[in-house]
Amino acid sequence: MAGSVNKVILVGNLGRDPETRRLASGDPVVNLRLATSESWKDKMSGERKEKTEWHSVVIYNENLARVAEQYLRKGSKVYVEGQLQTRKWTDNSGAEKYTTEVVLQRFRGELTILDGRGGGSEMASEDEGGGQISRGGDFGGSRGGGDYGGGRSSGSERRPASTGGSGGSKPNYDLDDDIPF
Repeated sequence: MAGSVNKVILVGNLGRDPETRRLASGDPVVNLRLATSESWKDKMSGERKEKTEWHSVVIYNENLARVAEQYLRKGSKVYVEGQLQTRKWTDNSGAEKYTTEVVLQRFRGELTILDGRGGGSEMASEDEGGGQISRGGDFGGSRGGGDYGGGRSSGSERRPASTGGSGGSKPNYDLDDDIPF
């Protein structure tokens, strides 16, 4: 087991349209500004309060960058999974600055579009170098929860409910009995 974990999961809304730039190699890099909010009721005054945090998200993954460019807009609700990284840079006046970002690396990270704009939900992830995009509100169904081996589920092991037979019968789901725990 690894000695440490660097994993960030955010669910929030984009504060502006994605900004795309290209590296010298031609690979795309997409920058997102993601707002996460929490609200509570103040015990003293009884009024509703809200606090918003802004996060910088950088996508180096080519497939996820393509999805972000095509489908994300200001206000889009997204699920982002990446790593926290701090980088140092020098501004125009020569002062050293630091910025902390959630980074989706080339073969790691996940981006899921949670709102139904554009005909359904979008899901894209990169774990083993292959991308996956699914439409239509399959919120986590394509990853299953039994994704312990790092492999991708093709969805072929799920069978639709039987359409024939008597009306009172239960759906016939193909359940995998090889439970890993």
